[in-house]
Amino acid sequence: MADDTHVLAAPPPGANADWTIPQEWSHYTAEEHATWDTLFERQAKLLPGRASEAFLRGLDVLKLSKPGIPDFEELSARLTDLTGWSVVAVPGLVPDDVFFDHMANRRFVAGNFIRRPDQLDYLQEPDVFHDVFGHVPMLADPVFADYLAAYGRGGLRALELGSLKQLARLYWYTVEFGLVAEPEGLRIYGAGIVSSFSESKFALDDPSPNRIGFDMKRVMQTDYRIDDFQQTYFVIDSFDDLLRQTVETDFAPLYDEIVGKPAIPVDAVLKDDHAITVGTQDYARGKIS
Repeated sequence: MADDTHVLAAPPPGANADWTIPQEWSHYTAEEHATWDTLFERQAKLLPGRASEAFLRGLDVLKLSKPGIPDFEELSARLTDLTGWSVVAVPGLVPDDVFFDHMANRRFVAGNFIRRPDQLDYLQEPDVFHDVFGHVPMLADPVFADYLAAYGRGGLRALELGSLKQLARLYWYTVEFGLVAEPEGLRIYGAGIVSSFSESKFALDDPSPNRIGFDMKRVMQTDYRIDDFQQTYFVIDSFDDLLRQTVETDFAPLYDEIVGKPAIPVDAVLKDDHAITVGTQDYARGKIS
């Protein structure tokens, strides 16, 4: 939920110094709760056999199937008991330094608004459904919870090193649009996929995108799409391996090596890639033509 602001900025009126605001759960309307229930029911039916075991387990242990938009206080109490994380409301996109500081301290920032009923399939700015349904179940997994906290610490360092663009690509291709190889096959865990009805199918079933084995350096050099389905997805071997690579990598020399180099195009398959699927790219070409 960070924006492109790399300098300290004052919080908006009504927000605390750390940009948090009250969720004001009692202010949600019946229509807003119904919108959450519609979105939840649709995804809950679709995701078994598609989402990672960690995500599905998180939905269960956090009791997210309870009707209506979750109350952040109740949700945080369950989450804190499991992994030490909590969920805090913010008014929208927040500056990078604020975003990373919350994450490094195991606070997940979430918008407190929900999309309108006519926006079920697409919303440009993340809402409470994307943030809570998409992200929070994975925070109930101890390994992934440690990964995201480590990423937050890394984000604060990347700001100092002027390498945020490179680190942002790691977040995009894991936390937002990551796939994981499980014994039963590829599964989705990225919030941008699991919270999207159409991309939950596209990411696994469509012949168009590339699906490439995760490589830290490769990911951090690769452009991404913010306006449509991804043209490439990266597949981790496990959450344990993702955490291990993150905490064992010295990012400073890696930044020195890749900063200033041209980005790898979103549709590229390189000779050294472990290409699980070489996509046709028909979907993207159809959009351009």
